[in-house]
Amino acid sequence: MKNRVLEAVDTARSRGAEYADARWVQARAEELMVKNGALAVAESRETQGVGVRVLKGGAWGFASTDRLDAGSLNAAAARAVEIAEASARVMREPVQLAVEPAEKAGYTTPREVDPFTVPLETKLDRLYKLEESLHVDERIKVAQAQMYFDSQKILFVSTDGAVLEQDLMASGGGYAVTATDGGSIQRRSFPDSAGGMHLSAGYEVLDEYGLEPNAERIAGEAVALLSADPCPAGERDIILDWSQLALQVHESCGHPSELDRVLGMEANFAGRSFLTTEKLGGFRYGSDQVNIVADNTLPRGLASRGWDDEGVAAQKWHVVKDGIFSGYLTSRELAHVEGNPRSRGCNRAEGWNRIPIIRMPNLGLAPGDWDLDDLIADTEDGIWMETNRSWSIDQMRLNFQFSTEIGWEIKGGKKTRMLRDCNYQSRTPDFWGACDAVCSETWWRPFGVMNCGKGEPGQIARMTHGSAPARFRKIRVGVSQ
Repeated sequence: MKNRVLEAVDTARSRGAEYADARWVQARAEELMVKNGALAVAESRETQGVGVRVLKGGAWGFASTDRLDAGSLNAAAARAVEIAEASARVMREPVQLAVEPAEKAGYTTPREVDPFTVPLETKLDRLYKLEESLHVDERIKVAQAQMYFDSQKILFVSTDGAVLEQDLMASGGGYAVTATDGGSIQRRSFPDSAGGMHLSAGYEVLDEYGLEPNAERIAGEAVALLSADPCPAGERDIILDWSQLALQVHESCGHPSELDRVLGMEANFAGRSFLTTEKLGGFRYGSDQVNIVADNTLPRGLASRGWDDEGVAAQKWHVVKDGIFSGYLTSRELAHVEGNPRSRGCNRAEGWNRIPIIRMPNLGLAPGDWDLDDLIADTEDGIWMETNRSWSIDQMRLNFQFSTEIGWEIKGGKKTRMLRDCNYQSRTPDFWGACDAVCSETWWRPFGVMNCGKGEPGQIARMTHGSAPARFRKIRVGVSQ
């Protein structure tokens, strides 16, 4: 395969391409779900193919094929050149491709147990037992437990001389219950909503989440929420838990800092961005407590890898430093807009049949210096909110509303009554500006997003957002209309 993809980029070069790269991707995924005592999902998928990207006349061309003989790969390369030639006739500005050192190396996701070697019967037996343990009350009408695993083997070569091999893996799962008493419906998920918790690792991570020990508690909370008081309306201090902060970072920090979105080159699924280029280096994004760090070297991060899909090595940098907006998410094509001679290494594709586009890296709220118990004790009148239930955000990533599955009122520095239907509303700079405390590294946790959509045709990407619980002062809560 290495010789064939090298021949494909040589074909592109012989046809006048100024630059060319080719990616062979072999992907495998397994998804399992048990719901209300029955097997609801048992799906295994495998695919492989090659995508060829070329630059000619200052414009991109891309073509792909799942036929892996040399003739088909060379034909794809020739077709990519033809597309670039056609694109060059209507381009507005020629592509400026940042220089990147060419490497010949490899990277493998650390793992202890390959999930694809674990017998299917073993996985399903665990899921059946987990799901059964969630039926603690007759008011629980739906219970489900799921697992998901995938692997990607990637070979990347370019006319710059790069030859990069990667073996990537993600594993995870969780469960959710829905309770109803006929008048109200409440849901609880663990260890996170949207399918559970996922990390770049092997099957061993499922033993680290505490799935079995927490099942009875989570199911009991779903039932208790049916009779809980609703979230009070008004302005309150709020403390967000790890998983809710992960999505908050994703929606109000990650997407706005994608430079293609800022420039209007991308608006699908998530709109554009208020973070226009004059804001770089001087815009007050949040309080001094707010440090948003991108890190594609993060151990077990879902976006962690050796290189992105245009051969740029994984990096770590501040998107927000001490509250000031400090860096975009960039590609080799757009690095010059930021004034950086190198790309940040954010160009990734869903698979062999998609062209790489700017995707979010692992992006987290850096830890502060508070102990969680001390933070709660320091909060006189507030609400603890946990596990995302829903969200909405406008097309410029400014105005938003989030709701969580569960909350607890904080009075006099102590958690008191359970609250249902918790939600909060704000504007991105106002919200992060209201952050006055972040818990320490002891309380920092990584949470993965597996289904971030972007592009047309659409692409799915995954990334990890880590955080420790944090407090935000005087946020509007309990919005019902």
